[in-house]
Amino acid sequence: MTDMSAPALRPAPAVTEDNLFFWEAARDGRLVAQRCRSCGLLRHPPRTACPACQSLDTEIAELSGAGEIYSYSLLWHPRSPRFDYPVIAVLVDLAEGIRVLSNLVGAEPGDVRIGRPVTVEFAPCEGDLALPVFRLTGDAA
Repeated sequence: MTDMSAPALRPAPAVTEDNLFFWEAARDGRLVAQRCRSCGLLRHPPRTACPACQSLDTEIAELSGAGEIYSYSLLWHPRSPRFDYPVIAVLVDLAEGIRVLSNLVGAEPGDVRIGRPVTVEFAPCEGDLALPVFRLTGDAA
């Protein structure tokens, strides 16, 4: 029997052979990205070949999880009991120079501004995995 009083978990991501390393790291509370061993390009989302030099030689780089909001959108529909509304979708420029798409948690829509600093945390989801989400850390410079 399902416990209807328990909060619904977010849906699990689509895990593939190319992104498994990312979701396993997130489950362990770590934010990572691919780095090309040939040219050094840090990249996200994960992919088989480097978009700059087409090399298949890749390593995994640990990221700090610190960044700032590049852009955001307030999502109201379609509604799902798995999310709190509005969902604050954010594009985050990470300190390491890559941009990621995620959600901002623990903030009111009026608190969100481009340039505000954020840090990563991890929200549990179905499938015994976790999703990287971001939280405001202070005022924009």
